[in-house]
Amino acid sequence: MAEPVRTGGCLCGGVTYRVAEPLSSVSACHCSQCRRQSGHVWASAQAPLAAVEISGPVRWYAASEGARRGFCPDCGSFLFWRALDEETISVSLGSLDGATGLRLEKHIFCGGKGDYYEIADGVPQEP
Repeated sequence: MAEPVRTGGCLCGGVTYRVAEPLSSVSACHCSQCRRQSGHVWASAQAPLAAVEISGPVRWYAASEGARRGFCPDCGSFLFWRALDEETISVSLGSLDGATGLRLEKHIFCGGKGDYYEIADGVPQEP
């Protein structure tokens, strides 16, 4: 049975997206950039770039030479992360419509996590 098309969007509804292929690599990022932009930890999943259709005025921020972060210029919702040398895009799990049926597979950049919390869910952690 084929996975249904997933949809999502920002808080104000100005930016929406559709993902036509299965999401993978479900992770929680603890790096300092994700913590600053999201306010804590950023949870996301990847899809092939060609399978994601974005509508609305996404603003892209070059957080580093190799990656961009996409957000809504009106409400500020942090929706996308993309490595420029890859043909995938990560979408925010919190921005997906409805139940996801997904489960966290890994924690990444744990060396950059805040000192105000512990990661104690038993999910694998990458430094």
